[in-house]
Amino acid sequence: MKVSDIPLVNRKLKEHYARAQHAPVIEFMRVQAGSPFRILVATVLSARTKDETTTAAVQRLFAHIATPEDLAEADAEAIAQWIFPVGFYRTKAKHLKALSHALLDVYGGKVPDTVEELCKLPGVGRKTANLVVTAAFDDYGICVDIHVHRICNRLGLVRTKTPYETEMALRACLPKRYWKGWNRYLVAFGQTRCTPRKPACHSCPIRQVCDQIGVIPSQETSTA
Repeated sequence: MKVSDIPLVNRKLKEHYARAQHAPVIEFMRVQAGSPFRILVATVLSARTKDETTTAAVQRLFAHIATPEDLAEADAEAIAQWIFPVGFYRTKAKHLKALSHALLDVYGGKVPDTVEELCKLPGVGRKTANLVVTAAFDDYGICVDIHVHRICNRLGLVRTKTPYETEMALRACLPKRYWKGWNRYLVAFGQTRCTPRKPACHSCPIRQVCDQIGVIPSQETSTA
């Protein structure tokens, strides 16, 4: 894939996203909708957790808490029970309590709106910060998770070894007008079509620009 292919790829991925209502990320984005605080908490919970599991955990958690004050006052063990079985649920429960205190003590109860400030919060990394900036504040960010990292490398748009390197490479080559939608389009695509193993290359809408066409299927078949 060449940089000049980006407009075509973005259009095709956007069309796929509009049709992919069964992708777990779609439902996760629905329950995530709301205040910046809700979006921040949901995104922290989503790390290393399937979207279906995160969606259910978010719904349980927000049946009990609604504000940073509620979260700060909640018992860590109760939070852990509400969010179980998200990945590292006990660690995330502790992070959420620490995060809520930081929001109250440092930011007056408001979620900061920059990647740099968000990354100062307990349990918040660049992936979470970029997603919050985009989803909560409609600002420009590039959220790189395993799907974005894998697919951008699979397409040949970047040649990177870590999500951080992928983010920096995309910031350099991806026109800014595509930043806000890139994550959700690629996540839905990665969940339903361009999966880690046995991607559906035969019906892929962007197969003509993919560097791995004819390579991945044979590799996956040989290792199955």
